[in-house]
Amino acid sequence: EQYEEQYEGQEQEEEQEEEGESASYHHISELTAHGIASNDTTKLAEAGYCTVESIAHATIRKLQDVKGISEGKAEKLRALAQRIIPCGFVTAAAEMQRQQDIITITTGSTALDELLQGGIETGSLTEIFGEFRTGKTQLCHTLCVTCQLPTEQGGGEGKAMYIDTEGCFRPKNLVAIANRFGVNEEQVLENVVYARAHNSESQMELLKQASALMSEDRFVLLVVDSATAHFRTDYVGRGELSERQMQLGQFLRQLQRLASEYGLAVILSNQVRLRPSSGRTG
Repeated sequence: EQYEEQYEGQEQEEEQEEEGESASYHHISELTAHGIASNDTTKLAEAGYCTVESIAHATIRKLQDVKGISEGKAEKLRALAQRIIPCGFVTAAAEMQRQQDIITITTGSTALDELLQGGIETGSLTEIFGEFRTGKTQLCHTLCVTCQLPTEQGGGEGKAMYIDTEGCFRPKNLVAIANRFGVNEEQVLENVVYARAHNSESQMELLKQASALMSEDRFVLLVVDSATAHFRTDYVGRGELSERQMQLGQFLRQLQRLASEYGLAVILSNQVRLRPSSGRTG
C-alpha cells in the first residue's frame, strides 16, 4: 500500500508537470510560493489578473486600482512577476521560433484560408467587417467549431468563448456546422461558452470572467460579435467621442493581452455603417 501511495503521488506530480509544460502561461497562484499572500492573489484574480504574465505586463497604476494593493505592494508584485517572466530583449532566432509555433485555425473555406496564409492566427486580433447580412456571424460560428478540430485538420484542439452584444448567437448553427465537419454535436456545444453583453461596461466585466475561465481550461478562440455596437450607443455625440475612444481602446488592449497570454485567436466582428454627411460607408 505504501508503494502504491508513492506511485500515485509520483503520477500526480508528473501530471502537474505535463500541464505546466503545455500551458503557455503561469497561473497567478504560483506567486504564493514566492511569499505573496493568497488573499492578494485572490483579489488580483477577481480584478482580471489571473496569470503572472498579466502582472508582469501591467502598469503600477493599474495594479493599484485593485482594492487592497498599495503602491509598494504593486511594485513588489510586478518586480517578482518580471523575474519569473522574461520581459527583456530576445534574439531574432528565438522570436522566429515563437512565430513558427503559432497555430492557425481554418475558416472552413479553402479560398479564405489561402488569403489568410493558413487561417486565423492565434495570439492576435482579427477583425471581420462588412455590411449587414454578409456572413460575419456565420463565420464566427464556424470558427467556434473548427477551433476544436485536431491541429492536423486545421484546428486548435481547444474550446471557444463567445461574447454576444447583439443577440445573434445561435447554438443550432453550431450543430449544423458540427455535422458538416463530422464531429460530435453535443461535444461541440459543451466546448463553447457563451455570454450576452448588454452594454459596454458589461463587455469589460466579461473579460475578467473570461480570463478566469481561460486560466483553468484550454481555450483557443474568443469571439466578440460585435465589438463596437455598445460603444456607439453608450457614448453618443461628439462631446463623448473622446471618452468612447478611450474606453474602446482599453477594451481592445485587454483583448490583446488575453490573446498574448493565453495564445488565443481573438475575432472581432463589426458592421460597416453609412456616413450621413458623405453618403459613403465606413
